[in-house]
Amino acid sequence: MGFLEPNIGTIFWMSIIFFVVLYVLKKFAWKPILNALKERETSIENALNSAEEARKEVEGLKADNEKIIVQARKEKDIILKEAKEIKEKIIAEAKEKASAEAQKSIEKAREQIASEKAAAISEIKAQVADLSVMIAEKIIKTELEDKSKQKEMVKNTLDNLKLN
Repeated sequence: MGFLEPNIGTIFWMSIIFFVVLYVLKKFAWKPILNALKERETSIENALNSAEEARKEVEGLKADNEKIIVQARKEKDIILKEAKEIKEKIIAEAKEKASAEAQKSIEKAREQIASEKAAAISEIKAQVADLSVMIAEKIIKTELEDKSKQKEMVKNTLDNLKLN
């Protein structure tokens, strides 16, 4: 018999040892290994499901964010439009108020000019009257210094009175 030829006794004992090891492995090792594999498979499946749900949530959030951004842009446009309208209204009111103030100032200046003009005219009239009286007084004094001139002036005045 050679080394490579199978011996029935060796095959028998190898088979018995193989089945005993197989039985022991089945009884003690395969269930925990299969359970561990099943748990691993379940955890991987759960992780994939969670990843899918997270992806869907992210897509939903992206859609919500886009809606929020669109809404925010609309609100920004509305606010800018309102601000522009308010600015234009304030500018128009300021121009109107400035125009009214300018008109008031012009009117006040005209009244003041008219008042000062009237006062100046009155003062000039008073001065002219004073000067006229002074000139008349000087002329009369000069003419009345001589008695013959006095008599002549009285006569002329009386003649003029009789004619009128």
